[in-house]
Amino acid sequence: MSDISIDALGQAMGDFSNHEKHGFDLGAFVGDLAFEEDSGSEDISLEGLQQELEECQSDEVVSNILSSGAKLRDYAKGVENNLRKVELDSIEDYIKESDNLVSLHDQIRDCDSILSQMETLLSGFQEEIGSISSDIKILQEKSMDMGLRLKNRRVAESKLAKFVEDIIVPPKMIDVIVDGEVNEEYMKTLEILSKKLKFVEADQAVKSSKALKDVEPELEKLRQKAISKVYDFIVQKLIALRKPKTNIQILQQSVLLKYKYIISFLKEHGKEVFMDVRAAYIDTMNKVLSAHFRAYIQALEKLQLDIATAYDLIGVETRTTGLFSRAREPLKNRSAVFALGERIKIIKEIDQPALIPHIAEASSLKYPYEVLFRSLHKLLMDTATSEYIFCDDFFGEESIFYEIFAGPFSVIDEHFNPVLSNCFDAIGLMLMIRIIHHHQLIMSRRRIPCLDSYLDKVNISLWPRFKMVFDSHLSSLRDANIKTLWEDDVHPHYVMRRYAEFTASFIHLNVEYGDGQLDINLERLRMAVDGLILKLAKLFPRPKQQIVFLINNYDMTIAVLKEAGPDGGKIQMHFEELLKSNTSLFVEELLVEHFSDLIKFVKSRASEDSSSNPERSITIAEVEPLVRDFGSRWKTAIELMDKDIITSFSNFLCGMDILRAALTQLLLYYTRLTDCIKKIDGGSALNRDLVSIQSIMYEIRKYSKTF
Repeated sequence: MSDISIDALGQAMGDFSNHEKHGFDLGAFVGDLAFEEDSGSEDISLEGLQQELEECQSDEVVSNILSSGAKLRDYAKGVENNLRKVELDSIEDYIKESDNLVSLHDQIRDCDSILSQMETLLSGFQEEIGSISSDIKILQEKSMDMGLRLKNRRVAESKLAKFVEDIIVPPKMIDVIVDGEVNEEYMKTLEILSKKLKFVEADQAVKSSKALKDVEPELEKLRQKAISKVYDFIVQKLIALRKPKTNIQILQQSVLLKYKYIISFLKEHGKEVFMDVRAAYIDTMNKVLSAHFRAYIQALEKLQLDIATAYDLIGVETRTTGLFSRAREPLKNRSAVFALGERIKIIKEIDQPALIPHIAEASSLKYPYEVLFRSLHKLLMDTATSEYIFCDDFFGEESIFYEIFAGPFSVIDEHFNPVLSNCFDAIGLMLMIRIIHHHQLIMSRRRIPCLDSYLDKVNISLWPRFKMVFDSHLSSLRDANIKTLWEDDVHPHYVMRRYAEFTASFIHLNVEYGDGQLDINLERLRMAVDGLILKLAKLFPRPKQQIVFLINNYDMTIAVLKEAGPDGGKIQMHFEELLKSNTSLFVEELLVEHFSDLIKFVKSRASEDSSSNPERSITIAEVEPLVRDFGSRWKTAIELMDKDIITSFSNFLCGMDILRAALTQLLLYYTRLTDCIKKIDGGSALNRDLVSIQSIMYEIRKYSKTF
């Protein structure tokens, strides 16, 4: 088909060439292309013409035609002629290029011949490539088969090599196990031996192999030799722990932990020997630590300062001595029975190192028991922490700690139980409770739980003893002998001072803890001392002395409670109310003592309304003696009141407050008197005898400046 097209194209090109040679008549070839008018016209529909004209208004060519006034048919004919001319010019251009087209035709024919030869050649190549592809597929299958065989052989070689490596016993390993010293190299050799023993025991296929029958006896001999050798080595290290003045922690950390793999080896391959080593370590450390704590406790006991006995109670009379009671210690040595004082420092020094007994003994120092208690438990905490961590690291188990410390716990209990049963120091017991609380927090921060049960047990044993001693103080107040306690002295009673110091101590110790049970006990103690102090006050013959006695005791109690902290709580508020009410009573008693007539008149007559009862109206004769009496001796009376207050009250500031209150009350009474006189007919006659309010105010300010 392509050949026919090419031939036809060639023939046409030849004809064009011949015509060109003989003169080409383009008009004859193309024909008459004249445009004729269509003489006949049919009815033409003008529908839509208006719309088309509107659309053509914007066309530049149409606008030019319409503006020139030419007829459309003439213009169309001109366009047709132009097109014909362009067409003829184009045909002439093609004829001029006819030689080039003929040459192109020849080239295409030559290319077609060449491409036909190439098609034949490529067909042959395709057949050969098909044959090669078949060969490649065969080679690929062979290669995959060889690769699978190689992989299987490598796997077999790897397993066989591992088997041989795991089961053979190198001569060097035998030499190290049998003749070598226990060192780092020995540890590495033990690890290799352990792997071989595990390999033999774990793999069932190995147990059925003939190679094992040759190797197994040798492995067993090496296992027994290694166990025997490391057992002797560890026992020698444990014996070193028993030597006097040995630093156990250093020996554990720098020596034993280096050989902790020995314990792992024994646990896996020599269980019985491991249990022997474990038992030997427990026995050694139990005895060593028990001896250390026993020696430390004996040294601490020499430093103990006895604070309180069963007779050192708040409500017990100071001069009382029992027939079999011990001689009373000097008061300066027993000042801590009821007052906290410097003993509170033990809480602030809770994490300080434990006492070194021989240094304290050389300095002839003595300490309250809570100081020794803190040191003992500080040593226990540090020792237990170190031992617990070592046991977990070295033996891989925590339970061994409790077996080791059964001895030290027993030694501490043998010491502490008798001390606790003979302890009558309530403040010391509360300090020990707080110490245990802080020690529990310390162990919690360390994340070491080994002392949890022991510290809980000590805390549980301290609370009942504290309650018993506290109740003894409470009973001493409730059952106090009033006659033996009473002293003819209005100054603060020593029982009340004991109570104030005792209560302030526990308020201070409870600030950061908010122990509700302790607050309840302090309230019970407060109620008991309230009753006792009122009973003692009633033994004074005069009401004024009773009130002075109560004010002195209440004021002293408030002052002591304030020293414990800025906020004494409900107890301080209670005593402040009592002080306020008794101060008012004393002021009245004091004023009645010096101005009884004036006060009686003001209270009974000054408030009466004379208009409602003219017969009982106040007269000048009735008030004149009062005015003259007051004017003649009011300064002297104030001086006497000042002296009376100074001698009656031990606290100068409290006395000045009371004096100021008395003078203020006196001023109020006198003001009411002067107001009453102003209402009397002819009362102005007494103005010259009246003392001016400014004079009394001046006197009050003068006494106020004395402090």
